[in-house]
Amino acid sequence: MKRFTAMALVAGLALAGGCAYPPPSGTTYAGYETRGEQQIRFGVVEMVRPVNIRPPNTGVGSVSGAVLGGIAGSYVGGGSGEALGFFFGTLLGSMLGNAVEAEANQMPGVEVTVLLDSGRYVAVVQAADEPFKPGDRVRVLGGPHSVRVTH
Repeated sequence: MKRFTAMALVAGLALAGGCAYPPPSGTTYAGYETRGEQQIRFGVVEMVRPVNIRPPNTGVGSVSGAVLGGIAGSYVGGGSGEALGFFFGTLLGSMLGNAVEAEANQMPGVEVTVLLDSGRYVAVVQAADEPFKPGDRVRVLGGPHSVRVTH
């Protein structure tokens, strides 16, 4: 029975692990960004710099790791050793799960610096889903919740 419970927990946590935040993209809009007015400014790309985007931690990795570590740790030793194994398994599993989630959700992005026609500079970080190079004529779209650069 203990083994079945462990397998059910692992399956449930694996399914929950797929719930990651959408990346900040130049071509993908979140539902709340639709049907809203956006200010459009025009300019020229001055610089493009590759960056890594790490979405907020959802806690799924930490919780999943804690559960799995606790289950695995409880099989170590007997009596008080079992409780100690559970404690350290939970602790180590949580830390490991958090690190795995952070690494798995990281994605490539770009920081695009644009000289607007008004003479002002802006820099926007977004997913690297559209190629930019210095000298490109671009649009900088901004709404109440986000800013993006597009061709």
